[in-house]
Amino acid sequence: MSHSPRFRTVASCTTLLVVLGAGITACGSDGHPLSAAPYDAAGQIAFNGPKDESRKADPDMPLEFTVDGDEGRITDVTATDASGRYVAGELSADGGRWHSTSPLAAGARYTVRVSTENEDGAPGRKVLAFDTGTPTTKKRLNVTFGPKAGKYGVGQPVTAELSAPVKDRAARAVVERALKVDSKPAVEGAWHWVDDKTLHYRPKEYWPTQATVRAHSNMGGIKIAERLWGGDAKPLDITIGDRLVAVTDASAHTMTVFRNDEAIKEIPVTTGKPGFDTRNGVKVVLGKEYFVRMRGTSVGIAEGSADSYDLPVYYATRVTWSGEYVHAAPWSTGSQGSANVSHGCTGMSTDNAAWFFENVREGDIVKVVNSQGEDMDPFGNGFGDWNVDWKKWRTGSALVDGAPDGPSQAERARLRPESA
Repeated sequence: MSHSPRFRTVASCTTLLVVLGAGITACGSDGHPLSAAPYDAAGQIAFNGPKDESRKADPDMPLEFTVDGDEGRITDVTATDASGRYVAGELSADGGRWHSTSPLAAGARYTVRVSTENEDGAPGRKVLAFDTGTPTTKKRLNVTFGPKAGKYGVGQPVTAELSAPVKDRAARAVVERALKVDSKPAVEGAWHWVDDKTLHYRPKEYWPTQATVRAHSNMGGIKIAERLWGGDAKPLDITIGDRLVAVTDASAHTMTVFRNDEAIKEIPVTTGKPGFDTRNGVKVVLGKEYFVRMRGTSVGIAEGSADSYDLPVYYATRVTWSGEYVHAAPWSTGSQGSANVSHGCTGMSTDNAAWFFENVREGDIVKVVNSQGEDMDPFGNGFGDWNVDWKKWRTGSALVDGAPDGPSQAERARLRPESA
């Protein structure tokens, strides 16, 4: 004899799936299914919820069918809406459980066909129909702005981290319109989607010196997409300091530091030697660490090899997450100003490194030119945002005509131990 599986919504008892079609077949189930006794060996259907046809299923709740292993197994389940769109699902290896893996639509009618097989191999089938109502809860899309409140350099991007991914272009446009960045003095700027949950905002040029910047959201209560609504966000206020830009010429082995476009110090340096060349391009200061232990093994150098090292490093100013710093390198003072001998960092005397450490802040610019190294990654290894020209930056916005549906997701570099 064939049998019928248990059918329920995974939810509280106030959420139910109730409107069933009259065409229920298999195992002699006569009469309206809601009047049937709880599931037994005769194949009756049981529901986890009120038996009331006036109630509708919550589309936010998944579907689930189960059957006891000693009474047979489920062999197939198909669920479609009135337009023929399928609901994706997953069947356990033993056939004891099927559950949906894609969301249901609100205000839709679904037909579900469940195929079963009893312990003797005899097939059975049930056809169910039900309606969905409106969601009982709204999913909230929250946003967290970065960096922390404080004073930063002219290169500091504003970041927005979303609590859920947003892939659809139209939904992204709703988000962007609601995320505001205001500055005094006012500047031209734009958001750029780094990935489905991360946006960066920067001006066309560096921030003006002594500017005030406020990031805030008007997304609260706004419908972003089906069943996704904007939540509240804490605004962010930062200020901008002087325009400090340090330019390292790897071929000339010098760093020139400019404050408000005036050269204030020239420092002899050493950068990455062949095979460990320092990255070219614009980097943003990520932080400062007075002491860092740097080991060659952290960047794949075998312990005991010719390039192996294990060094205490002072006055370390970080410019990439993967471990590129500007730091004191007293062991290489004989090469500073004349040769590149480091493993990728910019090394200088202890006195010069202390001066640099004391005069820069997060958000200041460190630019490397004339290195044989690769170019700085725009997003995967710190803030390389300024290596993207303005026209291309704008294509990362969902509000620009002709922009792609979304940039490819940037692979975020893992925070690895540092290199010297």
